[in-house]
Amino acid sequence: MSLDILFLIVLFGTLMLGYPVALTLGGVSILFALVGSMMGAFDLALLLTLPSRLFGVLTNSVLVSIPLFVFMGLVLERSNIARDMLDAAARLFANLRGGLPISVMFVGAVMAASTGIVGASVVTLGLLALPGLLRNAVPPQLAGGTVAAAGTLGQIIPPSIVLIVLGDQMSNAWQKMQLDAGEFAPETVSVADLFAGTLLPGLLIVVLFIVYLLWKSPAADGSDAVTQDAPDASDMRHPLLAFLPPVLLIFAVLGSILIGLATPSEAAAIGAVGALALARRRLNWAALNSLLQDSVHLIAMIFLIVIGASVFSLVFRGLGGEETITAMLSQLPGGTYGALIIVMLMIFALGFFLDFLEISLVVVPLVAPILLAMPMADGASMSPVWLGVLIAINLQTSFLTPPFGLSLFYLRSVAPVEITTLSLYRGVIPFIFLQIIALIIVMAWPSLATFLPQFLYGQ
Repeated sequence: MSLDILFLIVLFGTLMLGYPVALTLGGVSILFALVGSMMGAFDLALLLTLPSRLFGVLTNSVLVSIPLFVFMGLVLERSNIARDMLDAAARLFANLRGGLPISVMFVGAVMAASTGIVGASVVTLGLLALPGLLRNAVPPQLAGGTVAAAGTLGQIIPPSIVLIVLGDQMSNAWQKMQLDAGEFAPETVSVADLFAGTLLPGLLIVVLFIVYLLWKSPAADGSDAVTQDAPDASDMRHPLLAFLPPVLLIFAVLGSILIGLATPSEAAAIGAVGALALARRRLNWAALNSLLQDSVHLIAMIFLIVIGASVFSLVFRGLGGEETITAMLSQLPGGTYGALIIVMLMIFALGFFLDFLEISLVVVPLVAPILLAMPMADGASMSPVWLGVLIAINLQTSFLTPPFGLSLFYLRSVAPVEITTLSLYRGVIPFIFLQIIALIIVMAWPSLATFLPQFLYGQ
């Protein structure tokens, strides 16, 4: 067994044992760099490039937007805006079969487009909506699955933290593929391209979820309350007014990115200021201080993983791993589509044990440049936006797949006793299959991912 393959096996095995991700990525990589040097398979001089690589990571204009988007999401989570939207949606869908579960899914989609943080969405919906669903005779299995699935929409609907990280990785992979092909003035692919590319697939997933809820939910009972402290009708002159502030914030942030008025980092700043404006009467100084501390902890964790992944990438390439992966994928039956399907199956399987950051920062840089260099049936290169959207949909399943699905952990921590772990696992299975169906549809019709970027940006 070659040293680069052994490196991957040891790394993934160590990650699955539960050791800290960032320290594992960096520590195992340095260990194999030393072993490779002693065996004559790695040049330690490559490690001298680490400072410049890390400086490039920390000054990356795309990644700079992550702290502000994290802060914006946490502000909206703590400001009870979600509660108002849930109660308003419950009123809107009160007379519809499955009205309460559908209202949760609808609010989950709006929260996804305004916060972009899966953990915050799942916890908020779990605390606010789950008790109300159970009170209104929604089966525990369906209630738990609905809340977990609604929370994961923050992964596929922009402005998602996952899409920002994935967009940066796809941009690097696309430029590397072109440089390797001898194109020294490479075209670029941006986070805005990926944001536009995921809008239609994200809407498709929401529609599939709602159709399933229409089928599985009990008949409408006319209930119009999903939270126990729902406001009286006199306090809400019209249910749609509860959606107006977050929808305006969505248009300000996402709209400014898509039409090219602002970069992701500039739009994130707009979003952070806008979120504070919406929450100005809902947060006191103590709550704001706690929110800032939580933001710093989450941001530090993300960037520490990014740094560890950068060390891994350098060592793996230095051990000749890129050539090994290229040879393996190029020899698979079925050509480009065969290699793409195998990669999708691999990412799906890894999602049972690893989280989205680990897969985005470890697996995607290895396979994306190789797939992008493989010709499609018409001889053209694979669309980086299409590939990025497929990976994003696939990564969304990792939040729901047991035993280590993050949404399952988040929801389990706040779920009432009526929701057992087993019923939660069973409840998310249909939503996982629906995500797989969406993945197959987008794989079969790439225009679902490429139409909006081509319409908006001509690429």
